[in-house]
Amino acid sequence: MRGGDAMQESLFTLAKLDDFVPTDHPLRSIRVLVNDALTAMNTQFNVIYADSGRDSIAPEKLIRALLLQVFYSIRSERQLCEQLRYNLLFRWFVRVALDDPIWDHSTFSKNRDRLLAHQVVEGLFAEVMRLADARGLLSKEHFSVDGTLIQAWASQKSFRPKDGSDDQRPGGGGRNAQADWKGQPRTNDTHASTTDPDARTYRKSHNTASILCYQGHVLMENRTGLVVSAVVTHADGFGERRAALAMLDAVSDPGRRSVGADKAYDTTDFITACRERKVTPHVACNDTRRGGSAIDARTTRHPGYRLSQIIRKRIEEPFGWGKTVGRLRQTVFRGLQRVDQQFKLTMTASNLLRIARIPIAVPCGATR
Repeated sequence: MRGGDAMQESLFTLAKLDDFVPTDHPLRSIRVLVNDALTAMNTQFNVIYADSGRDSIAPEKLIRALLLQVFYSIRSERQLCEQLRYNLLFRWFVRVALDDPIWDHSTFSKNRDRLLAHQVVEGLFAEVMRLADARGLLSKEHFSVDGTLIQAWASQKSFRPKDGSDDQRPGGGGRNAQADWKGQPRTNDTHASTTDPDARTYRKSHNTASILCYQGHVLMENRTGLVVSAVVTHADGFGERRAALAMLDAVSDPGRRSVGADKAYDTTDFITACRERKVTPHVACNDTRRGGSAIDARTTRHPGYRLSQIIRKRIEEPFGWGKTVGRLRQTVFRGLQRVDQQFKLTMTASNLLRIARIPIAVPCGATR
């Protein structure tokens, strides 16, 4: 017999949010890691908020919601708050009860800015690294470094002369007419974006076009592929090497270390700076470089060099995940600080996923 197309809701229900989440859902193990990290940050949260006044959104809930935005590629705070209204999985992860109202997206954004101003994302990144270290996942000896371009939230039309003149010749009619800059020099010394002044025009090679962008840099631990340091800088030809040295300095270990890198790091100044820090530069040889490669046989003859050259390519995994899932290909934020916070949050989310999967994917006793 055909059933009736009717729905009769019960007056009372005893179901809990936890009942709707499968026991093997990947967010379960991730939420345990996130809660452990947030518990350790309780003292920092107490400093940020006043003892009196109206209750605001709990910072723990904000951070969980921001991580969900990265995990599920949610494009805006408005859409995130909309999902929290009806998505039971999201409510469970953020720890918002079925009867609790969801914040307005503008309120969410203002509270999020408070976390950014007090460097809470950096604290979360550090706590996640502490949890990984407590589980014996960090070797602190062998690393890889690389950088990637993050397209700015600004168009080339906003790249105007700093002296206030107008160098754009209209190439057609309409409100959004095309601009013609053919034959006109446009550099970061003479021009700046009116939309995002921190963005810089840069091209990665002679075969690619210049874009307004930032540079994101990552220092990866070779044994498990975890990102141990992440930072965003202005895009220029020296940013990768400067950031790499700064991140190596931040890894406080007096013992000898190695760092793998691609040919862009094969310069005399970078190799010398690494050796001064007792860091063995396992950098790919750039034989086409004028004057030859700065790497010689005293480095390349060791088996560890060849192994580092194989493992260093895994650093593209957090970059690829961040650009396809974490929405890092083109940032929606403006300003160096905000883009840096987004980059660190995305790398933190990548680490959380990897830490949660390591007990299953990596057998016990694996090294390097």
